[in-house]
Amino acid sequence: MHKDKLIEELKRDEGVELRPYKCSAGFLTLGVGRNIEERGITMDESDYLLANDITICEEEATRVFKWFADLTDVRQRAIINMIFNLGLTKLLNFKKFLAAMEAGDYVTAGKEMLDSRWARQVGNRSDRLEQMIVNG
Repeated sequence: MHKDKLIEELKRDEGVELRPYKCSAGFLTLGVGRNIEERGITMDESDYLLANDITICEEEATRVFKWFADLTDVRQRAIINMIFNLGLTKLLNFKKFLAAMEAGDYVTAGKEMLDSRWARQVGNRSDRLEQMIVNG
């Protein structure tokens, strides 16, 4: 079977939708006719999406925070974790936290992280990330 030809035909017949939508049968669908309600995704697909999202978060952090590249691996992971959870736009509202990070004042940065609605919402996650920032 010519799989490349079949892919071309299915893309033509099904269309390509990069955002979820309800198909004509009423199912939540994504990509090339992928019924995500019935089929879901595999662990490999989930891992692929996660790796892609991590790359995007890292690129955003590198582009926006000039000091990011100088952080330890542990602190970089904490920042990426926050971007992954909050989104870059919301993280940019953490002005005191980001100012402390830029100044290398990680104790203050940790305190600012915990003094937020986000910290109260995510519970142990914020405690763990605060320790990563403080202890590097």
